[in-house]
Amino acid sequence: MVVSRVNEQTNRDSSNSIIQVQNLRKDFGYLQALSGVSFNLSKGEFLTIFGPNGAGKTTLIKVLTGLMRPTSGSANINGFDALEGNPELRSQIGVISHSTCLYPDLTALENLLFYAKLYGLKDPKDRAKLSIKEAGLESRKNDLVRTYSRGMQQRIAIARATLHDPSVLFLDEPFTGLDLSATNSLKDQLHGLHTGNRTLIMTTHDMSCGLEICDKVAIQSKGKFLFTEPVTSIDKNNFKNFYTKTIEK
Repeated sequence: MVVSRVNEQTNRDSSNSIIQVQNLRKDFGYLQALSGVSFNLSKGEFLTIFGPNGAGKTTLIKVLTGLMRPTSGSANINGFDALEGNPELRSQIGVISHSTCLYPDLTALENLLFYAKLYGLKDPKDRAKLSIKEAGLESRKNDLVRTYSRGMQQRIAIARATLHDPSVLFLDEPFTGLDLSATNSLKDQLHGLHTGNRTLIMTTHDMSCGLEICDKVAIQSKGKFLFTEPVTSIDKNNFKNFYTKTIEK
């Protein structure tokens, strides 16, 4: 059974995991957005979560990043209870959501300088400039963010989320609204972030991009993980058909 494979993987990896999620549930009245999600990730792993709209992917990200309280279950990140809203844990994670969380009427440099000061970083201006350079937008650092394309805004948003060098990075549908050129630039940026020291969790509908840059794959539907395996163990050429059959069960 697919579910048993999920449980076997969870039990096998739990001893050396940087992220441990057990039986997370989230109810909105009669709607069960999360129905007992469990998984583990080791340091440096990159998990891509695929699933249809309404599968509970964004809810899962919000719970793990402390933006939403679950109904029940547990989540541990870097030895901290992720459900307690620990300030020290917040300093170790970065989040990319549907919103860039950038101020459109500030320049890229002003945006990142503001966040660098919020994080309490040393030499905030130098750190902001370096992040913009790493995003490939040094020549546009003094332009207002509202003049940027969607792809450029997303690259600066990732720079914002990684200013403080978080050990865990969450990305919720980062490829949404990007053209081919911007998608390729974002893939390169994510490859650069996948260093082996940083653990990443990404939700996406883009199967090609998601499979290309991850170590593990999960399929989420109706609030549950129906499948989770290393990307090396799946047939990428047949994954779309496998995905469709899995969520239709």
